[in-house]
Amino acid sequence: MNEGFDLKTFSADAIRRVDEALSKRLGDLATTPPRLAEAMRYAVLGGGKRVRPVLAIAAFQAAAGHGDAVLPVAGALELIHTYSLVHDDLPAMDNDDLRRGRPTCHKAFDEATAILVGDGLQSLAFTWLAEADLPETTRLRLVSELAAAAGPWGMVGGQMLDMEAEGKNRPRTLDHLRTIHAHKTGALLASSVRMGALAAGADTATLVALTDFGRTIGLAFQVADDVLDETADTATLGKTAGKDSAQGKLTYPLLMGTEEARNFARSLKDEAITRLTSFGPGAAPLRALATYIVERDR
Repeated sequence: MNEGFDLKTFSADAIRRVDEALSKRLGDLATTPPRLAEAMRYAVLGGGKRVRPVLAIAAFQAAAGHGDAVLPVAGALELIHTYSLVHDDLPAMDNDDLRRGRPTCHKAFDEATAILVGDGLQSLAFTWLAEADLPETTRLRLVSELAAAAGPWGMVGGQMLDMEAEGKNRPRTLDHLRTIHAHKTGALLASSVRMGALAAGADTATLVALTDFGRTIGLAFQVADDVLDETADTATLGKTAGKDSAQGKLTYPLLMGTEEARNFARSLKDEAITRLTSFGPGAAPLRALATYIVERDR
């Protein structure tokens, strides 16, 4: 169904557009203290796979969207994701020194600055959505969607559950692990798809199908990420490998074994793609991204 579609070209173009939008937005920080502005740019513009923005652009296309109306959505998603990484790397959280192949924000600057970088990026994300050139009702839905995905009902709540699951007394069930990742990682990934569709003015049936796709591929992403943490090296990942095991985190390889976890991710990928059965060629990027998310090597 993806015959003739080139994901590499699609992704490169999407990333170029998003990076240009991010660079422009982060270049307009004239009244921001210079050190904070420098650290915000360092955190966001230092590379990254841009999976969430690319998913949003792909969903926008699948829902028959055209033009650049999706770019504030894609940019806001990347700002929220980067803020979460900056805070996640702090000594009080995962205590990591490497991110995207470079020193983490608190190492390149300092811990207090890194905390403020995360705060600033979060605020900027919602400002960008609120000012987007989209209908007022759409902007409101997008702000609400991102707040739910990033907040205590989503990513932040999932991070708390993840921290509580460390150590000998953690629950050791797949259901509990799935709950953690549906919030910590899956919520923002699923919302990336939903928000792209909302920006395109998707109807209810389209939004339901893309929501199911997003939730399924969000789980697949985390399963694949757990496998990579066990099997890839630091140079390939661009972050410290083996951190999950070292910190006693609950992971899919721990509960299922590495090979079974890899097979589970592939089955989720297949399930996600079936959610797109009613879509035509416009959903080719989403289908290809589902495969990439599971088969990637970093």
